[in-house]
Amino acid sequence: MTLSRSLHLVKAMKPSKTQIERLVRKVLEELKTTNIMTIKAPEDKVFRRAVEFIEKEYEAEALLEREVHKMLDDLERQNPNQFQRGKMFQMLKKRLAQEKGIVL
Repeated sequence: MTLSRSLHLVKAMKPSKTQIERLVRKVLEELKTTNIMTIKAPEDKVFRRAVEFIEKEYEAEALLEREVHKMLDDLERQNPNQFQRGKMFQMLKKRLAQEKGIVL
């Protein structure tokens, strides 16, 4: 089994708030250390805003996935045994994400 094929077998999990905060801290520290950017607002405000942004992005993806599951449920009722749900899920999710401007 190739790596790309095996990655489809792993379901991504939403990181916890602690994990998101740790990630944001690491990114901000790296940006400061490498002088890639200068933070002009209070650092704690930038930190909180970044955490909120990431959490909203995960929530948007979760809403998208619920919508795709609902669509698949409807399709499955109309056409039992006519498609592979896993493949169709990825196709629908990608299409809906593009239509709604959600970056996956």
